[in-house]
Amino acid sequence: MVGHLFGVLAFDESDRARSKSTKRIYKVYKQKHKGSGGYVNGQTIVLLLLVTSSITVPVGFFFYMPDPALKQWDKEDKRLKKSGIAKKDRPIKPERDSAYPTKTEIALGLLKEFKVAHSLIKIKGVLADALYGEKAFMDEAAKESGGSQVISQLRKNQKIEYRGRIRSVESYFNSINKGIDQIIRVRGGKEIKVTVSSARLKVSSHSKKRFVIALKYDGENDYRYLVATDLTWRTQDIIQAYTLRWLIEVFFEDWKLYEGWGREAKQLDEEGSSRGLILSLLFDHCLLLHPEQIARIESKLPAYTVGSLQRKSQVDVLLEFITSLLEFPDPGDKLKELGELIKDVFQLMPSGKHMIGRDLGRLEPTPSLKYCSAG
Repeated sequence: MVGHLFGVLAFDESDRARSKSTKRIYKVYKQKHKGSGGYVNGQTIVLLLLVTSSITVPVGFFFYMPDPALKQWDKEDKRLKKSGIAKKDRPIKPERDSAYPTKTEIALGLLKEFKVAHSLIKIKGVLADALYGEKAFMDEAAKESGGSQVISQLRKNQKIEYRGRIRSVESYFNSINKGIDQIIRVRGGKEIKVTVSSARLKVSSHSKKRFVIALKYDGENDYRYLVATDLTWRTQDIIQAYTLRWLIEVFFEDWKLYEGWGREAKQLDEEGSSRGLILSLLFDHCLLLHPEQIARIESKLPAYTVGSLQRKSQVDVLLEFITSLLEFPDPGDKLKELGELIKDVFQLMPSGKHMIGRDLGRLEPTPSLKYCSAG
């Protein structure tokens, strides 16, 4: 089911909010909550996704957590710096604890594990967002993947060298190498218009020449800046390859909504969290083995969505239950027996949301206190 034994690997991370008071869920830490602007305790997963010509499937994961000692040092260092304390008088930055690797270290570890476990799959490209657009990651990822193309992003203020001058990547593309309109194919399907310019430039922080692309989708105001390791690829091929990274966002949505990671993976400690997470990933793998999904893939037709397959499987189970029930000599008695078992297994629990049976409180003014508001 891996097609012609080649594909593209995509990295990304996903946060999952947990209880504010939880302590024992593995590698849970204080995170910024995007919805409310406040803070919650949550877990972060760095995930590796394999995209092939036939299927897209998760192939590796690791729990990320920032080093608590480094985090505390950084907080204190900022406070002291703001107070005017000179650097020489501030505490020295502690060494990172190996128990808390960075996201880029985790990603490289997942890549190495994948190559060992799936040596027959040829990696054509490695895709990651701007967090991974640093020299060490891109060089090492290219090496570990057998010299494949590694594509990430640069920040607009990162420096490049052009004709002996150092300037920001934004400045270079705005003043020297302005974009032109071009049509690209997104994920092998829909064609869209983009504004593109590119050059093989020395990226200062990488200390070497990279393929740098300024890309702006139709209707957008700002450019994003792609960076690639292999200078022999065409601009259009790099852009179209990078559009495959969006598939990991689709996977995250399915994973949280349909496959249990949002609701079920809350077991305690490392073993509990890992087992719950693995079960949710195996559910994604199992759906690829659904007979109707296999038929679609083998016929080179678009695969079915996770949501529709899940609903179809639920109905199939119900129909199978009804069929087996009708095979009993007395289906009515058997149904009553099963009904009693269901009552024992699926017990209804009282809700704390409703006030039935409790005192709502006295919700009215007190006449003797009406003069207290006077004056």
